Amino acid sequence: MLLIDTNIIINYLRGDSKATDFIEAFGKENLALSSIVEMELYNGVLNRVEYLKIKKELNDFVRLELNESIGQTALFLSKKYALSHHMSVADTLIAATALVYDLELKTYNLKDFRFIPTLKVSGDL
Repeated sequence: MLLIDTNIIINYLRGDSKATDFIEAFGKENLALSSIVEMELYNGVLNRVEYLKIKKELNDFVRLELNESIGQTALFLSKKYALSHHMSVADTLIAATALVYDLELKTYNLKDFRFIPTLKVSGDL
């Protein structure tokens, strides 16, 4: 199983062939989304049509909810990288989710995560 970052899901929802081919080949049931990714997607909707599309398309992905371990790991990351990398809260929680569940994170924004030595992260689809 892999954890998918928001930017890949956005490209998938926009019909990007690379993201679509990857998700269809791997299978939604083998790909996980953090509840943070879902929040980012819903916070970006512009209208009801987009909202319903997101809701429908996310149905078959595995969902990973926030828990105490993720919160503690995210706080550790925040403290460790606050001055050097200024991670966003969302990216910190997504990285913490990948670490807690020992999953590789797929993202187009490698620069946001590659400095975390214990995080398995890749951008190739």
